[in-house]
Amino acid sequence: MKEKGAHTDPHADIIQDDILTIANALYEEAGALEGSSVLITGGAGFLGSYMVATLLHLNTTRLRRPCTVTVVDNFITGSKKNVITDVDKKQFRFVEHDIRKPLPKDITADYIIHAAGLASPFYYRKYPLETIEVAVQGTKHCLELARENKVKGLLYFSSSEIYGDPHPDFIPTPEEYWGNVSPIGPRACYDESKRLGETLCMTYFQLYDLAVKIVRPFNVYGPGMKTNDYRVVPTFMTKALKGEALPVHDTGMQTRTFCYITDAVTGFLKVLIAGSRGGVYNVGTCDEEISMTDLARLIARISPASVPVECIAYPESYPAGEPRRRCPDISKICRELTYRPRVDLETGMKRTLAWFQGILEEEARETRTR
Repeated sequence: MKEKGAHTDPHADIIQDDILTIANALYEEAGALEGSSVLITGGAGFLGSYMVATLLHLNTTRLRRPCTVTVVDNFITGSKKNVITDVDKKQFRFVEHDIRKPLPKDITADYIIHAAGLASPFYYRKYPLETIEVAVQGTKHCLELARENKVKGLLYFSSSEIYGDPHPDFIPTPEEYWGNVSPIGPRACYDESKRLGETLCMTYFQLYDLAVKIVRPFNVYGPGMKTNDYRVVPTFMTKALKGEALPVHDTGMQTRTFCYITDAVTGFLKVLIAGSRGGVYNVGTCDEEISMTDLARLIARISPASVPVECIAYPESYPAGEPRRRCPDISKICRELTYRPRVDLETGMKRTLAWFQGILEEEARETRTR
């Protein structure tokens, strides 16, 4: 079952059900988007493609005057499969462009979502300069466009990694925590550039009263992640579905909370539309903090194949120095924007595993027919 404008993967029904869930959760706020133009950088990525699909779904179900969506991506980590083709060209435009360079002059926007970035540790280790430049130069280009267009909102995607390895007294971690980050460590290209991106946003807010809003996502996962993303959830799931051992780094005692994609995107778009100017918001869930060993055991339990869990040393391709715990204080977004995560960990993991299973089966069929 594929609605116009849906993804084209073999399990688009799972993603389309997620899009419907997000759209329903935004029913009250969505009216603010009527007749507006929205620019999304990184719109061919995991998070960006969900937001694009949600906006196009709202056009057909909620908005009397549809919004127009312009997507910018250069596919350094985004996927061409995520670019929507079967939609009214008056509502959607794709521009292949590197956000590190100035945006094309013909792009205008009432809202800007700057979601471009290299969030996977594997990729920001592989592309450290690109990671810095997207978060700094790319953000500057978005802010300049926002200033020229007097936008209603610019949503900057920061990261929970800007907190570094929080002191135990600051877990769950509130937005007021300054962070414990090394400026010269193996993760600094991502952590510190995201921090500077936030500084740029706040400077434009203070100097020009620009309607910037900042989100700090905490470990978002779900259908649509790349099988070769190298983050923990897709790694565990692809390994499990292939009947291979699940590799847990180091002792496996480092803990995280995981936020399912529908809850995360609902939070992001609530902040864009209704968040305070100059506001900073954690987006995630503070429930079900889990160790990486226990996460591997959960995925092994719900997997169709019986697979072992093995502790391994950090591979050379993975930057050392990861935080021991990562758990957000989400009281601010809950209080101000009536945000409530709805999807529990096991439910979300089962949905994601089902989607990955479909993707791997489709890839296997394509390989056999070549």
